[in-house]
Parts: sequence; C-alpha cells; structure tokens
Amino acid sequence: MSPGRASISRRPFGTLDDGRAVDEYTLENGSGMSLSVINLGGIVTAVRVPDRAGRVGDVVLALPTLDDYVLRNPNFGTIVGRFANRISGARFVLDGELHCLATNDGPNTLHGGARGFGKRWWHLAPEAADEEGRVCLRLDYESEDGEEGFPGRLDVTVRYTLLADNAWRIDYRATCDRTTVVNLSHHDYFNLAGSGSALEQSLTLAASRYLAIDAHLIPVAIDEVADTPFDFRVATPIAARIRAGDAQLALARGYDHNWIIDREGDGLAFAARLHDAASGRVLDIETSEPGMQFYSGNFLDGSLRGAGGAMIRQGDGVCLEPQHYPDSPNRPRFLPPCSVGARRFAAAPCTD
Repeated sequence: MSPGRASISRRPFGTLDDGRAVDEYTLENGSGMSLSVINLGGIVTAVRVPDRAGRVGDVVLALPTLDDYVLRNPNFGTIVGRFANRISGARFVLDGELHCLATNDGPNTLHGGARGFGKRWWHLAPEAADEEGRVCLRLDYESEDGEEGFPGRLDVTVRYTLLADNAWRIDYRATCDRTTVVNLSHHDYFNLAGSGSALEQSLTLAASRYLAIDAHLIPVAIDEVADTPFDFRVATPIAARIRAGDAQLALARGYDHNWIIDREGDGLAFAARLHDAASGRVLDIETSEPGMQFYSGNFLDGSLRGAGGAMIRQGDGVCLEPQHYPDSPNRPRFLPPCSVGARRFAAAPCTD
C-alpha cells in the first residue's frame, strides 16, 4: 500500500453451518492504522496501530478461527444488541405489554440474548476509500419481530470509518416498524500494549457518578465516585485499586459498571482515555451516549487461546462500551436527567 492511500481488501474467513460464507474485510487508512471485520457479528478481528516508534501492533483481543467465534466467543469485537448490557429478569413492560426475553446471564438478558447481534450474520459492503485517508465499511442486519423476545422488525445499519488521523468512527442507525427498545454498542477488548495484561494501563473516565449494582450486576442506585475506587476523573492505572476491599468490586470481581458521563448538550463528548506508557499508545473515546460501561475482563480465565496463540487471562483486555444505562427499560428514572440515589425495581415476572 502506498503511503497516504486508503484501501479495502477482502479474504475468505470460513463458512457457517448453514452454508453462508464469512469474509474478512480489512480497512487501511494509509497512515499506519488498519481494522479487520467479519460478517459474523460485525466482529472486529484486529485493530492495528503504530506505537511511538512507529511499530504496528494489534490492540484488541481476537480468536484464531471462525469456529472459535461461533462456539466460544465472550463478545470479542462484536456489535452488541438489540440491547447492550443487562435487562433484569429477562423482561420489560412497554406500552402496557409484557415482553419476555431469552435468558443468557442467570435470570437476565445480556447483550440481546443467547443469539444477540454479535452472533448474527451481517451484510458487509465497502462504501468509500479516498485520497484523504477516509475508508468506510457498511454493515446491515434485519432483526425479525420477536427475535430473542424483542418486539418489532428492526433494520440496523452500522458504519465503521477509518480517518487519516488514526481515528475509528462507529455510526449506528436503527429503525423499527413498532415501538421497541434498542441500545447498540461495540464490545472490543482493548490492550494497547498488544500483549500481556492491560491492567497496568491508565484509565480516565469523564464521570463523577456511576451506577452501583446488585449481586446480579443490575444497577440499583446512582452513587458519587469521589473517595471510591470508581474515581477515574484523573488518569489512574486500572490495577491500582481493582483489589481494594470494596463491596461493589467484590460483586463484579473487578470493574463491570456503568459510569454516567459528565456532559453538556448533545453530540459527541469526551468520555474516556486509555493510555499505555510503555508503547505510547493512547485511545480517546468520544460518544453521543450518556453512559460508559467499563469492564476489566474479570471472567477471562485462561480457557481461551487468542489469535496469537497465547492463553487469555483475567485483565488481558478491557472493554469501554458507550451506551444507554443497563436495564433502563425497567428503570426509567435512570434515564437522563438523573438524580443521585434514584431507584426503581422491575415489574412483574414472566410466566410460562
């Protein structure tokens, strides 16, 4: 590839059991950054960026084969939906109607259910590759009425765009033929060092409040971060307080909480920064969403082998997921604007 010239390439990645081919598209911006994507789940299989010395490394966790993604993927690189994060009791009431969802996280629905968007086949189509280093891939999926229990047929379009300044932009659009709930996000596990643990990397979160959780990781209250291990308003190594004797950290086995972004108005706002001092790599996240789920890879237990061959352990990657708040269909008082201490518990259970 010539310096300064953006490109998109494609290669076969495998075939699903139903016969559908899965391809891997690679977007290159001509400035040293590239991103690889497959049809299954819109999964990002690689994000390669240079370090301070110009050495390119892959900064997201990935799996070796298509079968690994089909059978054992803990949401590495997926588009998550219809509803990112958890819905308590796998049900919600909308316009007076009770909707029962698929359970896949104890009694809850997580990331859209057992076959959420991260396990669906997406149509991929290149849209742009120009002399200014802009390169774009469009991803489309039609979610049928009743899929995993969610109401309405939902048409979803996601665009991955690389820019010449090594920015990756994700745009989501969803339309439905009836009233529904939707909460889309992306679930990359980042490690800016490219290997080893991500917990020594420093994190900044532009948030003075977060959602405290119960034993099922469902939000129950809005708390201040001040004087707690959840205060990342100043850059702090993730490892510095992850083993503090804090009841909230014990419930999640680390960080798996949603922060309320301090923002004014609509549009993109700074939400998070991850910094690896050794490589010099920095990830800044801007979002139009009100919340940021930070997950420190607590349940990675060495049972998975990564694309590079190494066993993946707790903290080898961390997730930063811009989104609406967990369980917000059941907790409307958690929707912006929020007040400290707001609480609401969910409605009647589903019955067989």
